[in-house]
Amino acid sequence: MRRPRHLSPDDKAVWDHVRAQVKPLHAQKRPKPAPDAEPEPKKVTPRPPVAPFSVGTKADITRPHDILPPLRDRLRSAPVAMDAKNFLRMKAGKLKPEGRLDLHGMYQDEAYPELIAFILNAQAAGKRLVLVITGKGRVSDGWAPEGRGVLRRHVPQWLQLQPLSPAVLEVRPAHLKHGGDGAYYVYLRRRK
Repeated sequence: MRRPRHLSPDDKAVWDHVRAQVKPLHAQKRPKPAPDAEPEPKKVTPRPPVAPFSVGTKADITRPHDILPPLRDRLRSAPVAMDAKNFLRMKAGKLKPEGRLDLHGMYQDEAYPELIAFILNAQAAGKRLVLVITGKGRVSDGWAPEGRGVLRRHVPQWLQLQPLSPAVLEVRPAHLKHGGDGAYYVYLRRRK
């Protein structure tokens, strides 16, 4: 905000002279205030009181936050789109994957076309359950909230986008014997 300028007496006289010669463009639209009316005070909404804080006290963790749960939890809690019997067998690791794609050591720009080709070819071949291995990624060193497992985070998102979303029915973390959190089961739709 700019500080008000204080005019010298000569500048104030010039300003008053110029102001007296100016005519407003739309004089009829501006209502004239009553001479003795005071402007209404602005309504101030009271803020909720802030709890006092001192160093060493614990933070209030009872209120909800808007941070998304980890991807692993979101995938596990997603509604089931496939039949329940096969889902329970897949979740228990009893269904054997018919195809496998290992993306270890690949960059995103290498892994994305490989994933597209693999999923579409597997669906064309009539396969129903495939395993996509992303690896767990490196352990977080503090600057990334979920570690550096870039492919582990991006593969489920890629599977929900075109051209793969029409081919994919279900995406779930793999059973421990098939790679655990470092791999995904991808259950494919039947080709029409």
